[in-house]
Amino acid sequence: MADAELQRTFAKINISTNNEELAAQGEVLKFEGFLKVYREDRDEEDISEEEAEGMLPPLVVGQQLPLKEMKAIERFSRPQPRFTEASLVKKLEELGIGRPSTYAPTISTILKRGYVEKRDKEGIKRDYRVFILEKDHIKKIVDHETTGAEKSKLFPTDLGLVVTDFLKQYFDDIMDYGFTARIEEEFDEVAEGKMKWNKMIDDFYNPFKKDVEKTIETAERVKGERELGTDPVTGMPVFARMGRYGPMVQMGMVDDEQKPHFAALKKDQSIETITLEEALDLFKLPLTLGEYEGHEVYVNMGRFGPYVKWGEDFISIPKGEDPLEIDMERAVGLINQKKEADAPIAMYDGKPVTRGKGRFGPYIKWDGMFINVPRRYDFDALRQKDINELVEAKIKKEANRYIKNWPEEKISIENARWGPVLKFGKKILRVSKKADDTKYTAEELSSISLDDVKKMIEAQMPNAFVKKAAKKTATKNAAPKKAGPKKTVKKKKK
Repeated sequence: MADAELQRTFAKINISTNNEELAAQGEVLKFEGFLKVYREDRDEEDISEEEAEGMLPPLVVGQQLPLKEMKAIERFSRPQPRFTEASLVKKLEELGIGRPSTYAPTISTILKRGYVEKRDKEGIKRDYRVFILEKDHIKKIVDHETTGAEKSKLFPTDLGLVVTDFLKQYFDDIMDYGFTARIEEEFDEVAEGKMKWNKMIDDFYNPFKKDVEKTIETAERVKGERELGTDPVTGMPVFARMGRYGPMVQMGMVDDEQKPHFAALKKDQSIETITLEEALDLFKLPLTLGEYEGHEVYVNMGRFGPYVKWGEDFISIPKGEDPLEIDMERAVGLINQKKEADAPIAMYDGKPVTRGKGRFGPYIKWDGMFINVPRRYDFDALRQKDINELVEAKIKKEANRYIKNWPEEKISIENARWGPVLKFGKKILRVSKKADDTKYTAEELSSISLDDVKKMIEAQMPNAFVKKAAKKTATKNAAPKKAGPKKTVKKKKK
């Protein structure tokens, strides 16, 4: 069967009412060939727009083309698509950055350090206008489209943006795309014997060392601040920035007489995109819901996410739930789930044993001790025999842990893998040598005095036991501040 013959055509169409031109580009069917059989059992209406797109009717020069219909469709500029791992590797190859063996470690490193995250992004619906000119009449319709949807793409985090801005500000030459490509070429020249390696390293390291020293002396801590506006109630400025534990919003300034307020951003929020209204909603927390069994119940946002606080218990709010939408009924449900999970599963030495799953895996808790449950045990069906083994092993381990312990001072001397260590709060310090420059034995440390241990601590941590002086009060007679009670939820009328 013969092939179809198509002629690529570019047509310019004059407009009778002005000097502008319309242009049409496509293909004109010169010989149907196999398409005649292919389309024989199909009506013209059945041919899809995709099949008809790019096809033009037969045209001749000077042909009169009566206007049947004209459409003007509103279009928006589109940003460049986000990178996937594959497209990022392709871009690195185009720029001459890295080698095939370095692409996977580079991408895994930026993901592991939290500079980039791999996730999906839901599209948003938006309207666009269409004007149709037909029979000297213009008709306007509004249509819809979904835009911005991404799947399994790499997105920069707030931390990644702040770090990038800092490096571009103080190490602009190294952040240049051409720098790594040039270094790769110089490595090749070293391998081929065309360049001495020590000269190549000196040319890079000497100016780099000067930049590092200058940055240490002059650079300020980058916060990635973005001003959002002013709180309409207090008149204090509101801005988003990076904090010690991640992105957050701040109301007020540190230098103001009134202390600033802070609130952590939600997982799906970013410093770059958060609005003033969204930031003000975050300051509604902590939000008091009421009382349950004699204890106050409120929701708040913490370092590890939103939670419900009930008495002394913290109950994590499941992912996907907005803490501002948690009502008393839902909070009580979470509290009861927590109570069921914390209910004793056994007794040991007359004290209850509970179980749970924490940051480092499943555990049981007895007498204030957290005991990890190894995989060889069935965590969901622990027997009394299993619990006895776990608790006894923990007691034995703890008995060999302390050489000397002063819990009220938060000071202890403990056995470690490579010998005794000194622990002060959360700090782990070395045990100092004796006056004759010999090491203490475990027996000698078991009878050492607290004063001698404090001297060891002060030798490594000067002023460790000096109480911090109270902050000076302002000399101005400031107006008395009102206590900031937790926000309460208004009960809805049924």
